[in-house]
Amino acid sequence: MKVGADMKQLFTFMLIAAIILVPIAGAISSLGEASGRPLVLTLNIDDMITAGTAARIERAVIEAENRSASALVLILDTPGGLVDATLDIISHLSASKVPVITFVAPQGAIAASAGAFILLGGHITAMSPGTTTGAAMPVTISPDQEGAQAADDKTILFLAGHIRSIAETNGRPGEIAERFVTENLTLSSMEALELGIADFIEPSLDSLLQTVHGMEVQVQGQTITMNTLNAEVELVESNLKENITHLISNPQITFILLMIGVYGIIIGVGNPGTFVPEVLGAISLVLALFGLGMFQINLFAIIMIVLGLGLLVAEALTPTYGVLGTGGVVSLVLGIIYLPVEPLVTDRWLVQFRLMAVGIGVVGSILLVVILAGVIRLRRLPIVMGTKEFSGETGTVVENLDPQGLIRIRGELWKAKSHDGSLIPEGMEVVVVDRIQMVCIVKPLTEYNS
Repeated sequence: MKVGADMKQLFTFMLIAAIILVPIAGAISSLGEASGRPLVLTLNIDDMITAGTAARIERAVIEAENRSASALVLILDTPGGLVDATLDIISHLSASKVPVITFVAPQGAIAASAGAFILLGGHITAMSPGTTTGAAMPVTISPDQEGAQAADDKTILFLAGHIRSIAETNGRPGEIAERFVTENLTLSSMEALELGIADFIEPSLDSLLQTVHGMEVQVQGQTITMNTLNAEVELVESNLKENITHLISNPQITFILLMIGVYGIIIGVGNPGTFVPEVLGAISLVLALFGLGMFQINLFAIIMIVLGLGLLVAEALTPTYGVLGTGGVVSLVLGIIYLPVEPLVTDRWLVQFRLMAVGIGVVGSILLVVILAGVIRLRRLPIVMGTKEFSGETGTVVENLDPQGLIRIRGELWKAKSHDGSLIPEGMEVVVVDRIQMVCIVKPLTEYNS
């Protein structure tokens, strides 16, 4: 009875506590909402612009609208990236119902190439001291030219007109923006401020939010007064799907996945039954094909890569003292170098990609040849299991074979039988000529050698 009374008292206490605490929690929440602190969402773009970056920005814009944020701040430090992803990002920024602030930060950061497009896509643009923007001339690499070259006139004219349109839509000088593409113009933060590309130079996000507070901007044809003073700043983190998309849409990662996929499948086909190479190769190949669809590729490069892999396999299956293998390596490396055709990446990125391509192409090709050659050698070794396991090996009779007895071979005792049913005495050396289930068929060594 005492236990029941204690339980009743405990239940009553918990009920009273809930009745008291729930309203208090609601009041605290209401006070927080009624405090009037504006919300500002931020997003860091500090890597190559990819399809994953575009997906992150799209989600951030939607979240800013759903949560009635006062502004969305894109903090830029990027060398450029993929054309399609950049155009998608500009579309998301143009459709935003929330003011977008593009901010090149921290000090020493850059918004080059595709980053310059994104910078100009903001309703408000700002740069930290010591930052740089511009250098958006589209580049390309081709087999008949050495190093990175300016893209064709059609590409330059299109991108020049597009960046001019972006700048003028947001009230910035279109002729200066156009020079980013046509002349590879690069501006420091001070120069960008003087020419009207940047609205402000601020050392930090906090100071920028204080500066733009009260400023009027045009968003979707409506005038919005910025409310960013003492704002609650919240970072929009990337999710797993966006991280995976960002990785596999990077040409460098896509290339690595492509090589793993092809190597895995070839090794698996050459050595069936292991399953690990085939499964890993298939997954990598599917991811690589998905990634290849997210950026522009060169058909010549794909043909060279396929040719190179074919030559490497041929070298492994039909050794030609390195002739086919050397051709395969050269073809593979050339294909890798010319694989991406992305005009909004920097010369530095292209150089890094080419070095990576040469290194991984050569190492991977040598590894493939070594592995496949090893598999072929293993297949040529004599069978060590089954009915031919002891064929041709010598043993000693330890129990008269009349016609069946025991022999010692490889340190083990095995049942044995003379091949013709004759007696083979203990101590005589015999040679295994066959095996029927667990019984070795043997001949005397003297007969076998004669």
